[in-house]
Amino acid sequence: MRRRDWCRDVVSFSAMVALECTNVGLNTLYKAATLKGLNYHVFVVYAYGVAALVLLPSPFITHRRGVLPPLSFSILCKIFVLGLIGCASQTMGYRGINMSSPTLASAISNLVPAFTFILAVIFRMEKLALRSSSSQAKIIGTIVSISGVFVVTLYKGPPIILTPSSSISLHQLQQPLHSSSASSWVIGALFLSVEYFLTPVWYIVQAHIIKEYPSEPTVVFFYTLFVSFSAAIVSLVTEPNLSVWIVRPGIALASILCSGLFGSFLGNTIHTWAIRMKGPVYVAMFKPLAIIIAVAMGVALLRDSLYLGSVIGATIISIGFYTVMWGKAQEEMVEACTVSSLESPYAEKAPLLQSYKIEEI
Repeated sequence: MRRRDWCRDVVSFSAMVALECTNVGLNTLYKAATLKGLNYHVFVVYAYGVAALVLLPSPFITHRRGVLPPLSFSILCKIFVLGLIGCASQTMGYRGINMSSPTLASAISNLVPAFTFILAVIFRMEKLALRSSSSQAKIIGTIVSISGVFVVTLYKGPPIILTPSSSISLHQLQQPLHSSSASSWVIGALFLSVEYFLTPVWYIVQAHIIKEYPSEPTVVFFYTLFVSFSAAIVSLVTEPNLSVWIVRPGIALASILCSGLFGSFLGNTIHTWAIRMKGPVYVAMFKPLAIIIAVAMGVALLRDSLYLGSVIGATIISIGFYTVMWGKAQEEMVEACTVSSLESPYAEKAPLLQSYKIEEI
């Protein structure tokens, strides 16, 4: 039992870290595609359409197993609401990246753990006992992680590893276009802030849905379908120029396919599975890793310089992250001990009762 739980923890941890790495890469690829003229409304429609197409057989496969509750109209309505939240979140997010940068998106995404923790406590999905060491660890770890994000974002410091600039770098993608003003950068940050406020709401609603209907592929299929449908309606209203729907082979098409397969399909499936297994706060706590991954990818792949502020901030984020993970592990350990202590007396008393009845007979 313990080995199975340990394997599950390792798989969920590895999957979430890999997913954050993928998301940073996808955001950078999307930013490069928008510089070539890709429309963000059309991007959302096509990317989620690709994911829905890949997941199309999942409702029929899971329905044949016969172990799930019926897919009622009430559940579909809840998934539709989840799709509206996701559509608004993704539209705001990609618009924000279009007006700012993927690095800024990674930095602002670190507000997600705080928002998710507050909402989870309000909806009683997360236990909060101020005298408990596990709860104190989660609170302190969340605050420390967010503090580390501010260090990475606001403090640059002297260079530690100075490399010659390459033709394309993460910092070039970070800077706004020459035609854009500083106000567009601020507006982009506001769009990203709205996205990362809606993301915790998405986590909470998704947790309720997956608890009621525990089939990740089916839920994600209808979710991606509703997001694509909603985004198409918004796009037709806001983009009267039909030429934006034409995507030619190149970086724009690559961005749509990669985001559809690895982001909308695989990413949402892993998120939904992790929410069901570990809860929304666990999933949200991996967001602070995004800024570390963005800096590491810039240094390793794009030959960006490494600065002292990035190292200090990454260290603080790591300390906060593992503090929260320790708090979650302590809670699970206490719950497991409580369950075993409640079950063991009955397990011991059952044979005594049976022997007593046998003696009476």
